[in-house]
Amino acid sequence: MLPTRRTYNLHKYQKQLRSSEAGAARAFAFRENALKLVDPFYASAIFFLGLAFGSFLNVCIYRLPLGLSVVTPRSACPHCKRLIAFYDNLPVLSWLILRGRCRHCKAKISARYLFIEVLTGVLFLGCYAYAGLTLATLKYCAFGFLLLGLIFTDAETKLLPDKLTLPGIVLGLVFSLVVPVHDLASQFVPGMLNLPFSADISAPLLSLLDSLLGAALGASFIYGAGAVYLRWRGVEGMGFGDVKLMAMVGAFLGMKLTIFTIFAASLAGSLFGLSTVLMVWIKRTRRFMRRFADLRSARQRGWQSAQMVYRHYQMPFGVFLGSMALLALFVGNRFLGWYGRLW
Repeated sequence: MLPTRRTYNLHKYQKQLRSSEAGAARAFAFRENALKLVDPFYASAIFFLGLAFGSFLNVCIYRLPLGLSVVTPRSACPHCKRLIAFYDNLPVLSWLILRGRCRHCKAKISARYLFIEVLTGVLFLGCYAYAGLTLATLKYCAFGFLLLGLIFTDAETKLLPDKLTLPGIVLGLVFSLVVPVHDLASQFVPGMLNLPFSADISAPLLSLLDSLLGAALGASFIYGAGAVYLRWRGVEGMGFGDVKLMAMVGAFLGMKLTIFTIFAASLAGSLFGLSTVLMVWIKRTRRFMRRFADLRSARQRGWQSAQMVYRHYQMPFGVFLGSMALLALFVGNRFLGWYGRLW
């Protein structure tokens, strides 16, 4: 009996599914052996490059929320306004030599500058150790750079600048054409679509599709959650900055890790909010104990006060979205694989 078209498509889908699983297994094995292939020279170079980008990131975090150019004018002390000489603008080293103070006015320079420089260097080094000397490392470094800038900007100013999120969306889509996004679509879509292209052409297109679906999913989920919160509470819970941030995350990571990022960030944000309410409640209860002799009355007043504080507190949710996106980049697939085996 001749095989039907449905049977032929089923066999074709199964073959492609096995191929995608084999590709994912090879990618996982490559990442497992990446640490063994780290070259000390390249590792040092990438780390110092990360320090330099961290120094530039400090400029972006300070200037972008103010609407200033990150190129001109040169860096200056925010207190005395005097230009900073090039030898006082060396990553990490200058801060340590000057002991965290301006050379001229002796004003204190925040340790955040040092922390971000070192953190960016470590992140770049981690990307190299994770993916080796490949285009994937370039993609992950760019993604990490943008996420760090958005995390710290949101933490300080409650803003997520378009000059980081919008170029990030474009970069994520472009990178998907040269660094495949191994995701849900790459495992299941090939069996559902008969693309009239060769494998060399269809693979980048499917990766781009993953990226587009991830961007659409991330943006629409956050936008929908914000719309529901606005209708429920009558106040804005999430701005369009969070929507653009998740579109960028989806463009870089694809559908599966975008879902992981959203739920992990929601869990982390909820735990942070609950712990904040609990700490404020305990602190306010102790304060009201001086006024009320009755412990129960003090607890009730403390709880009411804690609820008021939390209701008017604007949580920088971009901090949790960005942090969980970084977590998803390095351990998301491994965690989902472990979770899948539990069931």
